[in-house]
Amino acid sequence: MDRRFLLAMALIMVILFGPGLLFKRPPPEPVVAVDSLGFPRPDSIVDDAGAAAAPRVAPAVSDLPQDAIGAVPEDTVVVTSELYQYRFSTRGGRLVSAVLADYTYTIDSLKSHNVELMHPESDLLALRLIVGRDTLHLDDWVFVPTAERVTVDQPARLGLSATQGGVTVTLDYRFEPGTYQVAVTGSVTGLGPNGGLLLVGMGPGLANTEQNRKENTREMGFVTRNGGSDLTRFSSLDPGETVIKPGPFEWVAVKSKYFVTAVLAVDEGATPLSGVTASVLFTAPKDPVTADLWVSQPVTADGAFRYRLYAGPLEYPRLKGIGHGFDDVNPYGWPGLRSIIRPVAVAARWVLVWMHETLNLPYGWVLILFGILIRVVLWPLNQKAMRSSIRMQAVQPLMKEMQAKYKDQPEKLQKETFKLYKEHNVNPLGGCWPMLLPFPVLIALFFVFQNTIELRGVSFLWLPDLAQADPLYIIPLLMGISMFAVSKVGQMGMEPNPQMKTMLYVMPVMMTVLFARFASGLNLYYTVQNLVSVPQQWMLAKERVKANPPKKDKPSAAPTSAEAPDHPPRPKQLKRKKRR
Repeated sequence: MDRRFLLAMALIMVILFGPGLLFKRPPPEPVVAVDSLGFPRPDSIVDDAGAAAAPRVAPAVSDLPQDAIGAVPEDTVVVTSELYQYRFSTRGGRLVSAVLADYTYTIDSLKSHNVELMHPESDLLALRLIVGRDTLHLDDWVFVPTAERVTVDQPARLGLSATQGGVTVTLDYRFEPGTYQVAVTGSVTGLGPNGGLLLVGMGPGLANTEQNRKENTREMGFVTRNGGSDLTRFSSLDPGETVIKPGPFEWVAVKSKYFVTAVLAVDEGATPLSGVTASVLFTAPKDPVTADLWVSQPVTADGAFRYRLYAGPLEYPRLKGIGHGFDDVNPYGWPGLRSIIRPVAVAARWVLVWMHETLNLPYGWVLILFGILIRVVLWPLNQKAMRSSIRMQAVQPLMKEMQAKYKDQPEKLQKETFKLYKEHNVNPLGGCWPMLLPFPVLIALFFVFQNTIELRGVSFLWLPDLAQADPLYIIPLLMGISMFAVSKVGQMGMEPNPQMKTMLYVMPVMMTVLFARFASGLNLYYTVQNLVSVPQQWMLAKERVKANPPKKDKPSAAPTSAEAPDHPPRPKQLKRKKRR
């Protein structure tokens, strides 16, 4: 039974981890009619009936005077809230700095500094406007702000405006206390009645904030939402590859492991985002950490546009509160299995945070207590599973007799096998599935530690960060030893089996190697799970020995009435019962 359980566990690991390692999602097909930047041209937009819309008429951007560009020095407007300090550049109105008050770097040399999300070459909120076949580079325009500094202790706003060649652009940024969101509304006048296509910059990515730079870089990518969420990691793209995704999208986000910036078209009256184009940039060979990324939104005939910005941490309650599936920007699980893993992961995260905040316990002790609670809750099911295994072992001699008797009659063997199971209340699967119930929680916790910002940088005993691997490899070794102890105790009273003996030693070693680079908090939880299950394994092993004592030369005595009703008759008595 233990062998089948361990093999089932190994198979589950292969199924869960194999697809992500072996298969790579093919890149989406590009849009055919595009601008030089890769976006659909406004004059090629298809109407609801499937016919091409009439070409838009607008003055050529090349005819507009550009003398004012660069004439005014670039400046920044500082916006301060209890949560952040944002800095907006007057050149293009883009967000060039986002320092978060509640988070510091996990990088050793910067642990006393608050994190800066923005890449030094940030294009977030930079604007370009496609008119006909030309592109108006609003990101080069110098805007005049309504204030040099804004304090968000109550609802506040920042206005920006610029005029060139008869074209006027106005931007209005509105801030609310207690949130990382910025409501953006704007208008463009002087282009004629046909509007255009607005490009909003989201590149080149986020700055590194983590000690484990490799892991943070691996999680860097952009996410789009159209019914479901689709994550494209920069590391999955080839050098120089350009990805074009047509919308409409409710939102588009750029994320790292713990932080995110997003443009959301979720407010009433907002036009959905119509597409995304991303060209991956490489700072080193095969090291994609940045991308030239733009999202598009049609501008209405009156020149108006609106969207919302989020620039902050991947805090699940905040993401969930925005709605429109924005919490899925931080995916729990692999595609295809996410619908199964995600509910368990969200519930596990909620329990851990609730225990930490309510009981005022460090997260390390929360994990220990959580591991004990899971085993206590599953104790009755495990008890039932192990006793089912005992009954299964007791009927094995009869099974061998039947297999020998009906070896040439498979249908008869199957029928008699089911009859035997029914007579002796044996369920061949009853000993496996209850013992597999802790594994969904274990797999869900893998993603909780991978994605949950509340566990970021949390230390416990010798472990510097529960969300990172143990640098001393102590906790993975303890996990392997505890797994060996569980298996060793669980095999008490069983007949010697070379295959089971092999699994006894191979599985702990294999799991130790597999878990060595996983989050130390996950290893801590699994170690506690194993240690708490040892007493139950020992108690049931004693029952197994009692129900199936070692074979003797002489027939064993009949069972006494003191034996528990759960215990099956001994194999020889079962045989006599069948003869009657």
